[in-house]
Amino acid sequence: MVAGDSNRRPLLSLRELSAEDISEIGDIAYRFGQAPQEFTGALDRTRVGMVFTAPSTRTRISFWCAALTLGCDVLHLGPADLQLSTGETWSDTGLMLANYLDVVVARTNGPQRELAELAAHVPATINALTYEEHPTQAIADLCALREHFGDIENLRLAYLGGVNNTARALALLVCKLPFASLDVYSPVGLGFSAEEIKSLNAVSGEGVVRQHDEVPASANPVDAVYTARWNSMSETQQDRDWLSRYAPFSVTTETVKRFSGSTEAVFMHDLPAVRGQEVTSDVLDGASVTSLVRRQAHYKESAAASALLWSMGGF
Repeated sequence: MVAGDSNRRPLLSLRELSAEDISEIGDIAYRFGQAPQEFTGALDRTRVGMVFTAPSTRTRISFWCAALTLGCDVLHLGPADLQLSTGETWSDTGLMLANYLDVVVARTNGPQRELAELAAHVPATINALTYEEHPTQAIADLCALREHFGDIENLRLAYLGGVNNTARALALLVCKLPFASLDVYSPVGLGFSAEEIKSLNAVSGEGVVRQHDEVPASANPVDAVYTARWNSMSETQQDRDWLSRYAPFSVTTETVKRFSGSTEAVFMHDLPAVRGQEVTSDVLDGASVTSLVRRQAHYKESAAASALLWSMGGF
């Protein structure tokens, strides 16, 4: 199945999607995660270009696996394979790719506007990670939460660490769908700004997303504690004391218990992880608490498949 241009649509940011769109993408992903064989060949002969100009393990492999199951023909394009490396614009690159590809899956770790330039020419452009947001990670997280809890309605989440693309996608997911709240705990100056918090809460209601500068001794109880790699994408840290600033936000068994209410909170991480920094191994591996990390990784392929299907017109 190859859809016409009129049915194709970009998946660049959860902010641009309605709650119904996100629910549909999440439903497709969850169904794929339970029975991928039911989707075999659903996008037969669809031409997918994988434009990955930044390192990737899980996202790249999961999109490749999903595309193969769906029957797509896949072309991998690294940073040295496109004239972007010689100064061609993203818009001109998209103009050329539109002649040959049905879908572009792009991971750049750069600004979101680059993918918007691609999408102006290739309608089915999918954000596989930019500096601002990682939407398909949020879909994988949604599936893992739904599988564990049965329903995401009124779930309370806590995110510990600096705000990055994963945190932004998670916050948008919470604001768009019927979660109860997201408490974000970050070192001073490394969390959401007051303007970002205001913008997020304008989506669903005041107080859904809250920013904190320290982890209190008695935290607000939550259903899930989430963290991500502190040094995202191995960026160079200008602050020599950055590790000591982050240290109070490390997730240990005690941290999870501190955030637990009448039932123990589960642990989540988008990976890759630096063991002993943002999380201890016993928490990450589920030896001391319930960890959803492996199920999040499992649903990466599901999120990729749903993104491909939705961008091509649905399933």
